[in-house]
Amino acid sequence: MIMYSVHVGSFRVWMFFLCCLIPMFFFLGNGESEIMTENNNLRHIDDVSKEKFSKLAEKKIYFGHQSVGFNIMDGISDILKEKSYIKLNIAETSKTANFNVPIFAHSRVGENRNPKSKIDDFVNFIKDGLGADLDIAFLKFCYVDVDAKSDIEKIFNEYKTKLSYLKSSYPNIKFVHLTIPLKTVQTGLKVPIKKILGKSVTGYDDNIKRNEYNELLRHEYLGKEPLFDLAYYESIANDGAQSTFTAKGKTYYFLNPAFTNDGGHLNEMGRRVVAEQLLIFLAELVTR
Repeated sequence: MIMYSVHVGSFRVWMFFLCCLIPMFFFLGNGESEIMTENNNLRHIDDVSKEKFSKLAEKKIYFGHQSVGFNIMDGISDILKEKSYIKLNIAETSKTANFNVPIFAHSRVGENRNPKSKIDDFVNFIKDGLGADLDIAFLKFCYVDVDAKSDIEKIFNEYKTKLSYLKSSYPNIKFVHLTIPLKTVQTGLKVPIKKILGKSVTGYDDNIKRNEYNELLRHEYLGKEPLFDLAYYESIANDGAQSTFTAKGKTYYFLNPAFTNDGGHLNEMGRRVVAEQLLIFLAELVTR
């Protein structure tokens, strides 16, 4: 009798699932995480004149970063192997002595999960000698620097204050702002079920905070100062597809799954796409 009661109870649960939850799944789609096709075609390196890349090769550039930055620099190296006319002097260094010639230098700054340490390192590198000769400088945070618990207003205000100081102290340097990179989010059958049950969808909360930080950055600098929208390029592919999810009525970007093997770092495809857009951005920046 007890076994029969349990069986009937289980049957009723599954009937509820089939009659109520499954139809809601089809209504919600795949959990509102999808690849949306929009008119977001990426530019191609061949669309930029060789003269612009020659001008870029004459500049002294410094890029402060951590792991995804190395992915991007690997992507640049991939492109330079294919495009022999782009003759950039790539070097991993922050030593002043190496900036007596044109160079595209890059190095680690600060510690992951501590964005203030990255800002401070970047400022100190500029102050301690790099600032005298640089033409372009930019700092990139990592996705681990911002998560669901981050105080993005505090991080942004720290960045804004320190960059304002650098811009006023070194007016000859073009400081480029970069949006923070993203991660992938959970997709598939479990997403609508989690949403129905009120459970957190993996990747949503952290990426929402990253998107909110990026919106602060765009609002402050887009159209006013050079801004390379790394997060935007991470979310789209060559065919113009865009990776977005919707939460609480708002749409957010996430990292295109085709661009990563681990959900955060860029694979060969991802690094190539981002590196190509960055090179185009920089080549046009120096010829404005």
